[in-house]
Amino acid sequence: MPLSTRSYSARWAAVAAVTVLATAVAGCSSGKTGKGGTDAKGGTPSGSASASAPSGSIPVGPGPQSAYTVQRQPAPGTCHFRYTADKQPLPDPTCTPGATNPKVTPQTLKTTICQSGYTKGIRPPVSITGREKTANAKSYGYTGSPHDAEYDHLISLQLGGDPNDPRNLWVEPPSPGHKPGAGPNNPKDGVENKLKAAICAGKADLGKAQQAIAHDWTTALSSLGLKE
Repeated sequence: MPLSTRSYSARWAAVAAVTVLATAVAGCSSGKTGKGGTDAKGGTPSGSASASAPSGSIPVGPGPQSAYTVQRQPAPGTCHFRYTADKQPLPDPTCTPGATNPKVTPQTLKTTICQSGYTKGIRPPVSITGREKTANAKSYGYTGSPHDAEYDHLISLQLGGDPNDPRNLWVEPPSPGHKPGAGPNNPKDGVENKLKAAICAGKADLGKAQQAIAHDWTTALSSLGLKE
């Protein structure tokens, strides 16, 4: 017997409601991404527990370790040096965005970077960094003398940089005017010393100094209003 108009409308309303519900459930369950996903080029430490900071900020590394292990570097040839107008080297921001030491905060300055001898106690041994440097040179396609390149912490240990997170380390080529065979001659070190002094004297904010050095070490002091 034919359905009445009212019964017909009611049944189709029920079917439509079920369809909408099924679509909503499917939409919620699709497109999930891994919570800890990383860019294969970015070089998150193999086997480490390092975590990324919120988008737009510097990643946070695992911090000082009682025993360091050699960290996996980005694939060979995937990183590229950048240069300032006066030919000072800068790292690839994707491979080497910097990473901070979670033990160093505005509240712990006196017992960490502003305490004499702190960085010496957390620096990884050459037996670890030497192997990382060799691999990282391949990441950046550096073919110069290893003796003339510095395996540099982008955010130095004295500015609260992570000791062995590969996102904070890069093979830094020598600066212009370097004499081959003379070893590293990077003026970046002098910038780091001035930034640390300003932080410990209360003249510069820790986080802003870390951001400045990670962005461009050649403009870090001027961007913070400090004397170069």
